[in-house]
Amino acid sequence: MHEHGHSFGNNLLIALPSLQDSQFERSVTLICQHDGDGAMGVVVNRPSEYTLGEVLQQMGISSDSESLQSQIVLAGGPVHPERGFVLHDGDREWDSTLAVGDGLFLTTSRDVLEALARGEGPTQAVVALGCAGWGAGQLEQELVDDSWLMVPSRREVLFDLPLPERWQAAAGSIGVDLVNVAGHSGHA
Repeated sequence: MHEHGHSFGNNLLIALPSLQDSQFERSVTLICQHDGDGAMGVVVNRPSEYTLGEVLQQMGISSDSESLQSQIVLAGGPVHPERGFVLHDGDREWDSTLAVGDGLFLTTSRDVLEALARGEGPTQAVVALGCAGWGAGQLEQELVDDSWLMVPSRREVLFDLPLPERWQAAAGSIGVDLVNVAGHSGHA
């Protein structure tokens, strides 16, 4: 929670056209944790150069599932790009899991990847390398500066839609057409 007592966790941050940061341009980020120390999230619409099969192989985990091996790993953000973050559903306990909200979890431990490889993991899961982070008050200021649009998290944006469709679909969930949003902002 930040100083006003409201957490932005389990919301999607949608980069507005005015955001001039190549790391986050046209990005959709799930806010996984938000408190007085800052915020942490995972970008859910950027492909990395890796497949899950390549990541599992690097970790010495084998899987017979072709669909799992061919799954694209997301580029979750510029912080800790060497670390894996698994965004998933389910109710099973893993070694290192953060409850994001409403049956949605973020796990950073190897055991969830091993379970996925065996076909015993969560029903819905995406794997990202890296995350996004904001210092205390930074995200709140970026929202004031009209860099982001915040909307409630939506499962289809996180798990179902093709990556190129997620940016517009997330904004469309509250009736915003980003194509018609100006690439600059101002305050009267």
